[in-house]
Amino acid sequence: MHTDLEKALITVSVILGQTTMPVHKLLRMGRGAVIELTSGEAELVEVVANGKVFAIGQVIVSGTRIQVEITELLKRPRIIREAQLPEPEPEPEAEEMAA
Repeated sequence: MHTDLEKALITVSVILGQTTMPVHKLLRMGRGAVIELTSGEAELVEVVANGKVFAIGQVIVSGTRIQVEITELLKRPRIIREAQLPEPEPEPEAEEMAA
């Protein structure tokens, strides 16, 4: 028998990586565009539930399915804050115009 708490739904996400880009570049993206992330394919990922990182995992690709194997449960979930990424480098177009 399930309790009401066990029936509650939560949103679970997996953070594969992140990047920073100018808005004009994002607005020019269309179907098939590729966004390069800061992490590689073998790196661990963060598993997030309702805005809190509660586990670390490893991505597993099996045929056409992508899965995440939980490798570590965090004792104290971390709240996600906006990433403190370095300032993006100016695009070559902007540098050429300034010269």
